[in-house]
Amino acid sequence: MTAHLPEATGGFGDKPVLTFPDAAAPAELEEKVLVQGSGDTVEAGNTIVVNYLGQLWGGGIFDNSYDRGAPIDFPIGVGAVIGGWDQGLVGKQVGSRVLLSIPPHHGYGSRGVPQAGIGGDDTLVFVVDILDAK
Repeated sequence: MTAHLPEATGGFGDKPVLTFPDAAAPAELEEKVLVQGSGDTVEAGNTIVVNYLGQLWGGGIFDNSYDRGAPIDFPIGVGAVIGGWDQGLVGKQVGSRVLLSIPPHHGYGSRGVPQAGIGGDDTLVFVVDILDAK
């Protein structure tokens, strides 16, 4: 059975708006390629450049790079970011838009990130546009 995932508006490069299903968040990491890119494949150890929107399952947006007008870059697949990003973005192609539903044990764990409004039992949903990998 496929998990019920949120719907995301917009295409690659557009700030998405998420609409959540009337269902509980998946218990495990779920990923869905919304736009298939045709660039290089992201490999563990690459530095990737992304735009992203992060939102709590059924709740508010806690972070996004679209409003800042600047993407971020970071090493992927090497433990520099949350596990859901390391597992969900490695193997995807540059130019892809990926939706990730990340349960707490693949996110920030039982501590959450209180200053960002993320509780220890919150499922995180990200829409990530992969701009580059090097």
